[in-house]
Amino acid sequence: MAKILTGGTIVTALETYQADIRFENGKINAIGFFPAQASDEIIAVDGCYLFPGGIDPHTHLDLAVGATRTADDFFTGTKAAAVGGTTTILDFATQDKGKTLQEALQVWHQKANGKSFIDYGFHLAVCDLTTSVKVELSSIAESEGVTSVKLYLAYKNTMQVDDAALLEVLEISKKAGFLVCVHCENGDLIDSFVKQAQAKGQTEPKYHAKTRPAFVEREATARAIALAEFARAPLYVVHVSSQAALKEIAAAKSQGLAIYGETCPQYLLLDESAYEQPGFASAKYVMSPPLRAKDNQEFLWQGLSQSLLATVGSDHCSFNFAGQKELGRQDFSQIPNGGPGIENRFGLLYTYGVMAGHLTLNQFVAVTSTNAAKLFGLFPQKGTIAVGSDADIVVWDPAVRSIISAAKQQQNVDYNLYEGFRQIGAPRYVFLRGEKIVAGGIAVEEPQGKYIKRQRTR
Repeated sequence: MAKILTGGTIVTALETYQADIRFENGKINAIGFFPAQASDEIIAVDGCYLFPGGIDPHTHLDLAVGATRTADDFFTGTKAAAVGGTTTILDFATQDKGKTLQEALQVWHQKANGKSFIDYGFHLAVCDLTTSVKVELSSIAESEGVTSVKLYLAYKNTMQVDDAALLEVLEISKKAGFLVCVHCENGDLIDSFVKQAQAKGQTEPKYHAKTRPAFVEREATARAIALAEFARAPLYVVHVSSQAALKEIAAAKSQGLAIYGETCPQYLLLDESAYEQPGFASAKYVMSPPLRAKDNQEFLWQGLSQSLLATVGSDHCSFNFAGQKELGRQDFSQIPNGGPGIENRFGLLYTYGVMAGHLTLNQFVAVTSTNAAKLFGLFPQKGTIAVGSDADIVVWDPAVRSIISAAKQQQNVDYNLYEGFRQIGAPRYVFLRGEKIVAGGIAVEEPQGKYIKRQRTR
């Protein structure tokens, strides 16, 4: 039996128009105005926008960090994503030193299989570029449908790779058909600044930000771009937090380089004043890169509206304040880095992007869904509303008003970065491959998500 959404306004990255959508067997099979068949289920959505399901290109679920593990696994994290309007995530399958990429993928498949309420794919986070790993990289896009690899220029002695490794992966990427993603902070400088702070007895959470100033992000961004230019390979810079780093991306794009940037809601809406909260409360905002001065926000919004930044990811990496963030009470460097946001990303971008005049509706769709689909090999299966595409559809009711609160969230964490923020609009329904998975709350008893093998885009 097919379903027909009638009375809504379809919004894609390119168009806004009124039409009905008919879908069955997981796919959209007609868009327009047409007579219903006797067996069709008619769903009236008058006054609502019909958006492509959100694609969050940056999540960390069920991730071990030091002596602890993220509060959200694939079950709780994807349920939160779904109720917020996200129907696909790309999580980071992280290689342990001495392990193969296949072993990392196997571990992440075990974490996600049968537990995800939405569809998912994996980036591979590489920290140990052995000879055998280089061989794996040469075929991983074709064999596993993994079309993106992440490297860290931060986290010295754990995840950080050197420039030679980054350059080599960039060169491999051209033939293998994957996109290189980079965490751009200078890990050597950060390590030095942290040791200096510790020697002075500066242990409070605010020193996390002070030891990761914006120039270490700018320098690493410029260096990564220079290596990508030398290799003649595309580059995707994750979680851009500052005007300084954005300027490096803008300069590269003006020269015709294939450099793509991602930012996150926390950098658009929160600022470094969060680190001045009394006591240990500011540990909630310890993330990397840290929150920046407020004047960076306007430049990041402009970066999105001017297509200097391509995507908005949540960088969801949740740790409870009690018992997890508290591991760093005596030393800020021991506070687990990261914050929750998978549930709020879509709504925040609509409220503070579209309704505040920073983004058009079409730009909203581009940065929350379509651009990620195109960059990471999901388009046109996902990321748009078109005949033949997956019926991943968010029925967005713009008349709803709510206040964000940890007390009401699905995220499995004891606080919310956006506590007290107002939200305009909310999903009335969310469809995943034609299945109604959200209707006021999660509407399915069992997770419906599948692993998506992505296609090479280059």
